Amino acid sequence: MQKRSYLLFLFYLCVIIPGCGQMTYEEKLASLYKNTVPTIKPAELLEKQNENKPIFILDIRNSEEYEVSHLKGAQLVDYESFKIDNLDELPKDAEIIVYCSVGYRSERVGEKLLDNGFTNVKNLYGGIFEWKNQNLEVYNSNLQPTDSVHTYNKKWSKWLRQGIKVY
Repeated sequence: MQKRSYLLFLFYLCVIIPGCGQMTYEEKLASLYKNTVPTIKPAELLEKQNENKPIFILDIRNSEEYEVSHLKGAQLVDYESFKIDNLDELPKDAEIIVYCSVGYRSERVGEKLLDNGFTNVKNLYGGIFEWKNQNLEVYNSNLQPTDSVHTYNKKWSKWLRQGIKVY
């Protein structure tokens, strides 16, 4: 009986406990994304920016988050008050990159864009968190580089590994 208990204990240690560990950022994103909008990696977007490709970058977070930091050239399009009519000036075939903190809210807005005839919409994989985690530059409301990133709330802040967390 003691040997059986010992084997069960070993099984528990080897199989059950590792499965209870904290999920990785990639696993978290996989659990959030519906994969309805193609993604673009931060390095790919940076390359397009460096080549001065004509792209529209839409920050889907709220104004408080945007003012702390945002990607260079990003236009604020608040998720809570988003209206497709506000983007009438964008050509339907324009390359549009949407992002938020991690990519969930931006994927929802990306879906609306695609549903309304926009044909070249991509969601920034991992959002501004992954952008900053790759040590890429973000800018404050004065358009100055900053290390600060609004992390939406304390719970989500664990996914930001680089920079200064602002709540």
